[in-house]
Parts: sequence; C-alpha cells; structure tokens
Amino acid sequence: MSFPALIGWIAAGAAILMLALWFLQLIRRDATIVDVGWAFGMLGSAIWLALAGGGNPTRATAAGTLVALWAARLGTYLLLNRVVRRTREDGRYQRMRAAMGRWAQPGFLLFFEAQALFVVIFSIPLVPAFTSPRAWDAWAWLGCAIWLVALLGEIVADLQLARFRANPAHRGRTCQTGLWRRSRHPNYFFEWLHWWAYIPLGLGAELWWLAWLGPVVMYLFLRYLTGIPHTEQQALSHRPDYAEYQRTTPMFFPRLLTKTHPDAPPRN
Repeated sequence: MSFPALIGWIAAGAAILMLALWFLQLIRRDATIVDVGWAFGMLGSAIWLALAGGGNPTRATAAGTLVALWAARLGTYLLLNRVVRRTREDGRYQRMRAAMGRWAQPGFLLFFEAQALFVVIFSIPLVPAFTSPRAWDAWAWLGCAIWLVALLGEIVADLQLARFRANPAHRGRTCQTGLWRRSRHPNYFFEWLHWWAYIPLGLGAELWWLAWLGPVVMYLFLRYLTGIPHTEQQALSHRPDYAEYQRTTPMFFPRLLTKTHPDAPPRN
C-alpha cells in the first residue's frame, strides 16, 4: 500500500477515535481522557501498519510488537493514573474549560481532533520500519536493544516516582532519588530515546529518512510544547524545593555522575 494510503487510513481512524472520546468527555465533563486517546491511537496505528505496510514480515512484525507494547504500556499507565485514580478533571483542562466559557465544547472538539493529528504526525516516522524490504540483520537487533533500554528506563523512572509519592512524608516535596537525581525528567528522556529504535529498523525502506523525524519531533514536543513547560510550571507553583532542584539537576539529558547536594532531602 502506498504511503499516502497508509497515512490516510491512520488519519481517519484517529479522527473517529478522538470524536468518540470527545463525546465521552461531554458525558463525563472530564477531558482528561484525551491523554489516553493519543497513546491508544498509536497502538491502533501500529496494528494497521503491521498488517498493511508490506515490508519484510519479520521486520514488520517486530516493529509492530515494539510499538504496540510501548503504546499499550503508556496508554494503560495514563488511564490508571490520570483517569481511573483521579476524582476530578486535570487542572489543565479545568483552566481550558473556564477560559473558553460557552465555547468550551467546540473548543474541546478541536483540541481532541488535534490529538488525532498528533497520532498521524508520530505515525509517519514509523512507516519505514513497516515498509522496509530488508531482511532481519544486526541493525534490526540494534533497534530492539535501543527500544528495550528506553522502555526499562521509563518503567524504572515511573516506579521510582510512584514509590516516592506513596510516602506521606514526601507530600509537597520533589523526588530527587534514583534516575530523578540525574535528570528532572528522566521519563521524558527515555520516551525520546525510544524513538531512536525505529531508525535502524527502518533501514532499506524507500522513505527511510522519515524515521529521523521521530526523535526530532518528539524532542521538540517534550521540550517546548506538551511536556516539560507545563510540568515545570506546575512544579514551581506547588513545590517550594523545585527552584533549587532546577539549579542543581539537568532538565532533560541525564548526567552520568551525580553528587549529593548539601541541602538535598535524604534518599529513601
């Protein structure tokens, strides 16, 4: 199947998914579900590309498995932590709802459909891995190794943060243990690293260069748009120790060596 046809079907499916989720938030009066929609939209994209991409079966199956596992883990994590375990709408969407006033629902419809566009944008770098005719080789193994390191890093970062927050004594404090001593956003770093896996997997594809868009676009989104700016703003407004954390800890790329700051909270 041609590249425009592959992406066109992904766009249609993502638009329908986000429309359904918009109706759900209309009923629940909670737009937080939009965070989950993007991840599961990527899951659907991976399944579609694996079935219709037309590349080497082994390479395409491996790529489909990796993307599906990543998207399912991320979607499940977001569903449990931002929807199921929450008792009210995320503060970001409460502010959006208040700012839009009587135009809130049309505004949210556009916002939800924008997430469908993001599914399309992040599906484009995956296409080479599913269309490459190249047989399984050492480059493919390298892609799998990068994916495994990235996923394990993200899981460890999430678990360390959950463990820190589970302690009532840490309320109002910033996690500065484990990977969080090396970077203020290790979860985002490993999310970004994960996109490098599809570059070696996409070798041999006619549009191989598209795979490079993955880490480039994800970095721009995390660094300047959807990830770090909001997280940092929220942390500064709720945690007195965060400004010092910003001064002593790299924002994105983890440092290899760490030193204990004299004012840092004890490691638990």
